[in-house]
Amino acid sequence: MRRRLCLALLATASLVAAAPAVRASAPGWPQAGSDLAADPAVRFGALANGMRYAIMRNDTPAGQTSIRLRIGSGSLEESDDQQGLAHVLEHMAFKGSTHVAAGEMVKILQREGLAFGADTNAETEWTQTVYMFDLPRSDEATIDTGLMLMRETASELLIDPKSLATERGVVLSEERLRDTPQYRAFKAQLDLLAHGQRATTRFPIGKVDIVQTAPASLIREFYRANYRPDRATLIVVGDFDPAAMEAKIKARFSDWKGVGPETAEPDPGHVEQRGLTVRIVELPGASTQTQIAWARPYDDSPDTAAKRRRDTIENLALSVLNRRLGKLARDEHPPFLGAEAAFQNLLHSDKVAIVETVSTPDGWRPALDSAEHEVRRLVTFGVRADELAREITETRTALVNAAAGAATRRTPDLATGLVGAVDENNVFTNPAEDLALFDADVKGLAPAEIDAATRAVFAGAGPLVELATPRTVDGGEAAVAAEYAKAHAEPVTAPAAEAAIAWPYASFGPAGGIAERRPADDLGATVVRFANGVGLTVKPTTFRKDQVLVSVVFGGGRAALPTDHPVAVWAAPAFTAGGFKAISLEDSERALAGRIYDANLTVRDRAFELTGTTRPADLDTQLQVLAAYVADPGFRPEAFERVRGAYLSMLPQLAATPSGVLSRDLGSLVHSGDPRWSFPDQAALAAATPDDLKALLDDPLAHGPMEITIVGDVTADRAIELAASTFGALPPRPAPAPPPPSAVHFPAPTARPVGRTDTGRADQAVAFVGWPVTDFFADMQRSRDAYLTADVLQNRLLDQVRIAQGATYSPQTQVEPSEAFAGYGYAFSLVEMPPAKIPGFYATVSQITADLRANPVSADELTRARNPHVEGIRKAQLTNEYWLQRLSGSIADPRLLDLIRTTIRDYEKVAPADIEAIARAYLTDDKAWKLVVQAAPAAAN
Repeated sequence: MRRRLCLALLATASLVAAAPAVRASAPGWPQAGSDLAADPAVRFGALANGMRYAIMRNDTPAGQTSIRLRIGSGSLEESDDQQGLAHVLEHMAFKGSTHVAAGEMVKILQREGLAFGADTNAETEWTQTVYMFDLPRSDEATIDTGLMLMRETASELLIDPKSLATERGVVLSEERLRDTPQYRAFKAQLDLLAHGQRATTRFPIGKVDIVQTAPASLIREFYRANYRPDRATLIVVGDFDPAAMEAKIKARFSDWKGVGPETAEPDPGHVEQRGLTVRIVELPGASTQTQIAWARPYDDSPDTAAKRRRDTIENLALSVLNRRLGKLARDEHPPFLGAEAAFQNLLHSDKVAIVETVSTPDGWRPALDSAEHEVRRLVTFGVRADELAREITETRTALVNAAAGAATRRTPDLATGLVGAVDENNVFTNPAEDLALFDADVKGLAPAEIDAATRAVFAGAGPLVELATPRTVDGGEAAVAAEYAKAHAEPVTAPAAEAAIAWPYASFGPAGGIAERRPADDLGATVVRFANGVGLTVKPTTFRKDQVLVSVVFGGGRAALPTDHPVAVWAAPAFTAGGFKAISLEDSERALAGRIYDANLTVRDRAFELTGTTRPADLDTQLQVLAAYVADPGFRPEAFERVRGAYLSMLPQLAATPSGVLSRDLGSLVHSGDPRWSFPDQAALAAATPDDLKALLDDPLAHGPMEITIVGDVTADRAIELAASTFGALPPRPAPAPPPPSAVHFPAPTARPVGRTDTGRADQAVAFVGWPVTDFFADMQRSRDAYLTADVLQNRLLDQVRIAQGATYSPQTQVEPSEAFAGYGYAFSLVEMPPAKIPGFYATVSQITADLRANPVSADELTRARNPHVEGIRKAQLTNEYWLQRLSGSIADPRLLDLIRTTIRDYEKVAPADIEAIARAYLTDDKAWKLVVQAAPAAAN
């Protein structure tokens, strides 16, 4: 189940639309009553039984197809005694139907190359339930299988009581996973925004007692009443003939008929007329958030050009506000860690304008004050002409880029976009139409019109003020109300105009000479070494029109860090936030407005890495920005302090759940306490200084080996030219080379599990078991054998721990052979489950691994492991992201190129005996290291 949080910024409107010119086309679709033109590449239709369908031919990636079955019913349609059954029913769709035996749906899809979770999934929301298949092939047999399974889901589910009994445990495991302090804070937030309305009592996860006890007959009743053709939309996007697909849909779904009475349209309730309303939500382990909101009735007006124009005007106003909030967050003494404003329809219930901040626990007062001041400043004084011009430029740039890349939009994204349009009852327009509408909307647009829209946005019931905090607030809600009243009484002044500023890093001196240029023809790449020692790999692609990805790896990463004490690896996000010596990040964004680029720093095992995403027209800017970070970083203390504050706030959040503690501690534990993978505690954060980040990066930036990788819609010559004028012009440095050897060890076996505690629920725990393996390059074929062995173990755990026992929502098994540290790697399995069931999990893992050591897997079992793995790689190889990741660092370590060349071949060679050999070598009880995370007895709640 996936939920949409209320701060997702949706482009919707607040006023009633003028009557549109009606198009006599696509009956049942919103474009039939709109003056907007739907994307002409989509074939919209409806069957006689009322089921709608949307078909779109798309060949990015080539040979693949995505299918979505949307049922226009979710948790809002549940009666009081059905709360949670829409979600339970979604789970039961995988538990047997008229023509597919229980447990066979996932296996059928695995044989076709679909991975459970990644390519085969479903979600339940308040307003809809969606089933999703991403097929790796578009041949007739594979498409027929996908359509057949969707047709089974539509009306043929068995909802067998025996299968239901085990699936209840899976759903309850999901409920435990979702029940974090942040989720509880979200529930409280929704209750304030839509107080007294149906959505606040119909969370998709449902009520535990109903999930535990509801009979199969009640679920069947919900199924018959809601899974009906006139509530369904089938969406198919991919590399196929649309006419043939339409014929298949008609042949398979035309006989679907509703059975019995249908669910009545639910009454969402009405927006309460309230003035200032204040609420405190005290939740240990949650982040500190303040919100100020105003609510009005839900806007269900038709999607028309006039409504889109209102959306555009409102969104421009909010963009100005968000820009101002972002600038405050970057100040030397910021009032909050982050802030965001949104204006959106909410769950068919109301429409809310909301400003939300995140702060330290002690910082809620300045956060609340600043949010109130900025909203009032915008409402009182409006936007400046220069601010409006910038937001128009930035928005238009994004739309131009989307239109330029429209021909290579990815099939799964298009399918998901169509689902979203159906859920919002919007016309599915193409990027060129979106750009044309925007240009028409902003032509002659004056600040006064934005100002009028702003005043309307921040009106309605309210203000609704909420403080979510992990600590008790002295004075309670009265203190929060007094703080808001104080802030509201303080005068605000008009924002000052900002002077134009120039980008100071357009030149790095004479372009560097090329010492070597050689092709890697079989990989479609070109390798260059500049005279200053910097390496460059370029791979032109046609996967995504108008997209170029850039990676800059330098230094030795974790491999070159000290092993006797921790360093400030955690502070890496502060590096790019710190801007440059000659210009702050805020000013650089103004100087480069209208250009597409970004910059992020990560610490990899073998190198530090700067990455960016751009378009061909802005590749020069992207490389200038990354080169400026290398040559002249700012290391501003305020950026460091902001990251430190975020980590300090994060510590109690991580401690609140087993999964949080696992993510905090596992890196250090599986590396035998090596400080290079340690998560900072409060003492380490308190003692850290901005100079620690500078000390971490100064030498690698100035003197470390460096190589650039550029992948995407660019020619090799153009990429080389631009890289020569930026990175090639930097001072000399050593040629790319692997980092020095560094020993890493997996922990010794444990007789009893290592224990860690959290502050959360007593019925929630995580169990982990791991085994040491060797590094990836010790034997690449054997490493691929190990990957498929892990997939077999994963499938058996799904069969036994999830499906047969219903003990967990999502068992995970992976193998992690290191590509950086010789001799190091590990395989693991983990589950979330109640503590009492953990011994059974360990026993099951022991039984499965013993069987893998003693008996060869069947041909079918190996197929169900191999096919999703191989198809996942094939799909990845049709993306720029795959090639950037795999080529990055390959000059220093050419084995990475052999990794690419051999991957599919090696997986196809794996035989049952190889699985057996891996299990005998590694998956033995005497090598197992175990970990359990569960609530501390005194902290359990």
